[in-house]
Amino acid sequence: MARIYHESDADLGVLKGKKVAVIGFGSQGRAQALCLHDSGLDVTVGVRKDGRSWHEAKKNGLKVDTVAGAVKGADVVMVLIPDEVQGEVYRTEIEPHLKEGAALDFAHGFAITFGVIVPPRTVDVIMMAPKAPGPMERKVFVDGFGVPALIAVQQDHTGKAKSIALALAKGIGATKAGVLETDFREEATSDLFGEQAVLCGGVTALINAGFQTLVSRGYQPEIAYFECLHEVKLIVDLIYQGGMMNMWRNVSNTAEFGGLVNRDQVINDESRAAMERMLDRICSGEFAKEWLADAGAGMPRMKAMERAEAESQIEKVGTEIRALFETKK
Repeated sequence: MARIYHESDADLGVLKGKKVAVIGFGSQGRAQALCLHDSGLDVTVGVRKDGRSWHEAKKNGLKVDTVAGAVKGADVVMVLIPDEVQGEVYRTEIEPHLKEGAALDFAHGFAITFGVIVPPRTVDVIMMAPKAPGPMERKVFVDGFGVPALIAVQQDHTGKAKSIALALAKGIGATKAGVLETDFREEATSDLFGEQAVLCGGVTALINAGFQTLVSRGYQPEIAYFECLHEVKLIVDLIYQGGMMNMWRNVSNTAEFGGLVNRDQVINDESRAAMERMLDRICSGEFAKEWLADAGAGMPRMKAMERAEAESQIEKVGTEIRALFETKK
């Protein structure tokens, strides 16, 4: 079983008096910068000069500079910008100003695993990956706790790489919840697989397939929406709170028997074989090449798929259904 690090395993003092550059002020950038700042660290946010994020970071009481300016002299550089732009920003604005002995930190293993970024041998390369979206990470920290996180060390030039990763985790409150150690490749490939096969791709495909099955057989779209999408949150919340058995204990006996008897008709040997192929494409780097090619071309495929999703029947019905729950002023 993986070791879990807690408060006593991390020393925030490792980062005292050090300059921490947080590159990006999106979901993770904002949350991590604010949490580290509140933990007493010297944080500078690196973003495009006079852009929206520049003004937003200043409004939140943080020091702000250009990416290059933030990186200059920084002891820790946290790369918290989208995967698809990391390579270009690193080559043009980070690498030329990265000092020897600095720690280059990531919240996801994508860029390092698939060779988008190849750091020099003279720096530490670490990952501190909170397991929650930025807004939730920030809320839990403000409430006095923290979300779990993963840490990894790809390159330990100074001999202090793990202690820096743990200190960053402590700075956002993650050691209060628990920090697991992994490696860049395991994190990157498992994260991509989870998103594609289950959390984002698998769930939405399953919901839509169930919806379309009912509608094609003459059921009212509104009824199909409630049965196949609306109630998903209720079930997922039960699983999140106490595992699969918590969910089974809290649904009807009819639902439990029917679910257990029939679920293998949906997720079966054919489905699992498709998941194996999906994981193979991820591990080989084929997916990374496909995604970066689309991103580099302006995301034509992704935008086309987004438009199709937005125009689907389930989205239109959902908009109408959700309006019923809005509080009338």
